[in-house]
Amino acid sequence: MKLWEDFGGNELYLLIMNAAAYLIYFLLIRRPDKLAKQIRVLSLLWGIAIGILYDFTIGGGRTDFYKVNDLNNYEVTDVLYYLLFAPFGYFFFYFYEKLKVSKKTFILYVLVWALFGVLVQWVLTAAGIITLQKEYQLIHSFPIFLLTQTLTGVYIQVLKSKEQLTAAE
Repeated sequence: MKLWEDFGGNELYLLIMNAAAYLIYFLLIRRPDKLAKQIRVLSLLWGIAIGILYDFTIGGGRTDFYKVNDLNNYEVTDVLYYLLFAPFGYFFFYFYEKLKVSKKTFILYVLVWALFGVLVQWVLTAAGIITLQKEYQLIHSFPIFLLTQTLTGVYIQVLKSKEQLTAAE
């Protein structure tokens, strides 16, 4: 792992994006309708874990469909990229609860977040943070985001059912 190739625009964009995402996160957790601490921690860990899982599988290794930052191997400033996943995990959980997503609205919620994921990836690509390779295109990310957001919604439902079981005891 290298320190960095060139500390430039993409690292600056990541710093700005992290500052904005974490500012929104800290504003949301101060609200009275915030998520419980345990759910908040799980949402942050879920966001990072899913992001890193996909990055290490399709963004690296044998598939290597994209590179992050300046190099095709890992550098210290990639941590800024990975830290960006955590607040988005929280945002997904928070708005899932805030909007009271039901069985009827679940598909729409997942579709909107999958499209939002592609939009964020487009921004990261336009900013030079992600460089697509091996004929990989942004549209290929849509089914990945669709699967991820669906699994996340199912995970939230499992947590909610466990929460209700614990409260009943």
